[in-house]
Amino acid sequence: MNLIAIGDNVVDCYLDQKKYYPGGNCVNVAVNSKRNGAVNVAYIGIFGTDEKAEHIQYALNEESVDFKLSRTAMGTSGQPQVSLTANGDRIFVGGAKNTVQHKFKLQLIKEDLDYISSFDICHISCYSSMESELDKINNVVDISYDFSNRLEIDYIASIAKSIKYAFFSAAELSESELNLFMEQLKIFNFELIALTRGGLPAIFICKGEIFNQKLNP
Repeated sequence: MNLIAIGDNVVDCYLDQKKYYPGGNCVNVAVNSKRNGAVNVAYIGIFGTDEKAEHIQYALNEESVDFKLSRTAMGTSGQPQVSLTANGDRIFVGGAKNTVQHKFKLQLIKEDLDYISSFDICHISCYSSMESELDKINNVVDISYDFSNRLEIDYIASIAKSIKYAFFSAAELSESELNLFMEQLKIFNFELIALTRGGLPAIFICKGEIFNQKLNP
C-alpha cells in the first residue's frame, strides 16, 4: 500500500515530562503506516519556522516519510499541551492559537494533485482544514477521513460524498447514543466505518455488517 497524509502537524507538549513529541493526526498516521508495512508514505502540510518544525521534519526523515511538497510559513508550530489522567489517557488542555496551522490552510494545485494521484489512499483529518479540497482529492484517489469527535450529522453530511473510509471517536457516547449514531450513519455511503471507544473494543462497519474488535487477554 502507498499512503499520503495531508494536514496537521504539531508537537504534543507533555506537561508532566516537560518534553514535546512530534504529532498531529496526519503525521501520526503517516509514520504508523510506514512502520506497519506501507511501501511509499508521504505527508503534505504547513510547517512553521521554529525549532519545533525542524524537529517534526527531522522525525519524518528518520521514519522515511517524504514531505517534499509541504509548505513553510513564517511563524510558530502548533503545540497543544497534554495532561494525563490517572488511567493514562491524554487530555488536551490548550495551547498557542497564533500558529501557522491556525493562520493558513492548504490550497492544492495541479502539481500536488498529480503527486497525490500516485498513491492508493489519502488520509485527512478534521484538524486538517481541508474540507474545501476534498472534492479535488477524491477525483484522483480514495480518501480516509478521521472525524475524531466531530459527530454532528450536518458536518458529516457536508463532506461524506468525498469519503470512502470514515473514522470516528465515540468514546464519550453512551450505549444508547452510540446505537443512535450508528443508525444515523446508515444514510451515508461509506465503504468502511470505524468507531473507537477509548478502552472499550472498537466497532467496524463494512457494507452494513458490524464487527467488534477482539481484545487480547
